[in-house]
This record gives sequence, structure tokens and C-alpha cells, in this order.
Amino acid sequence: MSLFARLYRYGFKPVAFRLDPEFVHDHILAFGKILGAHRFSRAAVQKLFVFSSPMLEQDILGIHFSNPVGLAAGFDKNAELTDILPAVGFGFAEVGSVTGEPCAGNPKQRLWRLPKSQALVVNYGLKNDGAGAIARRLAGRVFGIPLGISIAKTNSPDTVPTKAGIADYVKAYRSFVGIGSYTTINISCPNAFGGQPFTEPASLDALLAEIDGIPTRKPVFVKLSPDLAEPQLEALIAVLNRHTVHGIVCTNLTNHRANLNIKDAVVPAVGGLSGKVVEPLANRLIAYMYRCTQGKYVIVGCGGVFTAADAYKKIRLGASLIQMITGMVYQGPQVIGEINQGLVKLLRVDGFSNVSEAIGADNKL
Repeated sequence: MSLFARLYRYGFKPVAFRLDPEFVHDHILAFGKILGAHRFSRAAVQKLFVFSSPMLEQDILGIHFSNPVGLAAGFDKNAELTDILPAVGFGFAEVGSVTGEPCAGNPKQRLWRLPKSQALVVNYGLKNDGAGAIARRLAGRVFGIPLGISIAKTNSPDTVPTKAGIADYVKAYRSFVGIGSYTTINISCPNAFGGQPFTEPASLDALLAEIDGIPTRKPVFVKLSPDLAEPQLEALIAVLNRHTVHGIVCTNLTNHRANLNIKDAVVPAVGGLSGKVVEPLANRLIAYMYRCTQGKYVIVGCGGVFTAADAYKKIRLGASLIQMITGMVYQGPQVIGEINQGLVKLLRVDGFSNVSEAIGADNKL
């Protein structure tokens, strides 16, 4: 274990885990903004954390990824950390989810830790500054790593009707047509008003039809829930096949409490669960989508990535890229470099010269 890992796990973490999780998160965001604002602090962070290898580089959908480990949407909701994230070692990052209108989110408390389960319970309710403000913040910027923009519909009773929900998605989508490297359409937020209506095939079909009509150079991904059953997934695949969709993010948070990976005695009744609780569900969905779509879509694996072995399992099931948040919260920011370094070792053991060769190795078509 590195010195920084020891400092985080035995110094910072025990103190931080005694404090309110949202309070800690807000202060980490503020500190990250300060570090990202100065060239010397960025260089120092980069020297401390970044691990690079040609074995981890990939060109996917015309985008160059220096490594496959990215930050999932939900951590940098307002795109405030784009200057520091490359220096931490991420190969890409996804900001948001951004909604058509500003959203204050759900009432506090809305973030909890489940330490025995190595999980978080998240009930933010899509808190963000809104598409207009965030787009203005990012317009004209050049980012050090590929930047994905996750969009969702505003958490409001006003967006529950299908037509209004689609209009809200479209407003957010249009705001970022020329910003970032790709767009993710988040249809699976588990803690917003009205549930997940766009996991219904007819609603998703109508939404994607509107998105198809908006010219863009950017690839489009759709983020799915881990709680969908196979018949639902089959119906959604049929919808995706009719539209201009390039990839699938597997997965969002789970709402299911009947989960053997929940080890904590007390679990909040509201919010979606992340981390090790969602890992087997995410892996199931990655494997299923890769097999059923015959490799047609780029798959981004998200859920329970704490180690290189966790990331490698998702890759061998069919994920081209990996996202994480909870693993970083529990392990520390140095875990990104540790995962990338570990992936190189695992690839060499299996005789692969590049991470792309391992994609789907355990899930042959």
C-alpha cells in the first residue's frame, strides 16, 4: 500500500466518515476546484497519482482514451472539477446529470454511507445548476480528457408528463451539442419525481426520436437501471436499435433493498444504492447487453469498482470503459492509478497487449 493510500485510509477517512457525507463531498469539491485552478498544483497532483501505459490506450467512437477508468456522473454534478480530474488519473469523466432547468434536489439528508456494505445511499434528486448555467461554464473550453455530459429530466412534477419530460431532455441535450466528447441520456435516476418513465419502450422511443433530429458530432449513450428484468431489457434493446445510439452505461444505482450484499443493519428507505451492493447487478447487465447486442454498442461498466480485479471483470464481460465513484470514496483518489497499474499486470498475465483485446473475453458472442 502506498504512503498516500495509508494516509487516506487511516488518517483522512476515519475522520471524514464521522462527518455528514454531503458536507464532506461539498468540501472535496471546493478543494478540487482550488487544486485545478493552478498549474503547479495540477502538476503536483499528476505526479502523485497518474499511471500511464500504451496497453491502456483505446480509440473508441473517434475518441482517444488514455486509460479506461472514468469518473461516473453524480460526483461532479455541476462540472466544477474538469481542470483537476485529468491530474487525478482518470482516462475520462462524466459530469452531471444536468437537467433542462436548475434543480435544488431532494430535501436533506440525501446522502448516507453503508460502511459494512461498502456502499452509498444517494437521494440527491438530480441537484444541479441547470443546463444553461453549466453550458455557459463549459463553452469554449478544451478538456484534458474526454468529457461526457450526462443529461436527465428536471426533478419536478412539471416534467412527469411524457411530452414535458421529452422537452426537458431536449433542452438539456441542445445546450451541450457542441460541448464535450459524448452525451449520456440518463433514463434511470432512481430518486427523482415520477420514477423512471423513460424505461418504458414507447416513451424511450419518443425521446430518442426527438434526439435523433438534433444534429451533433457527438456519440450518444443511454444509462440503464440495474433493476430491469430481461424482458424489459429486450424491449429496450429493440428501441435502441431503431435510433442513433452508440453505447450503453451499465449501470445506475439500484433501488432494491432485498440484496444479499447489504451488510448494514440500518438502510434508509429512500435513495439508490451504489458500490458493492450494485456490483453483481451491474455485471449481470454488462454480460447480458454484450451478448444480446453482439458487441454493437460500446458498453461502459459502472458499479462496485474498488480494485483492478473489479474493473477487469467488467472488461472481460464486455465493457470497453469503466466508471467509478464509490470505490474512490472508500479507497481514496490514488485508487485510480492503482487500478490502471493493476490492469496492466492482469493484461500481461493473460497475454493481452492492449485492454481492447480483453473486452468480452469471458462472454464470447
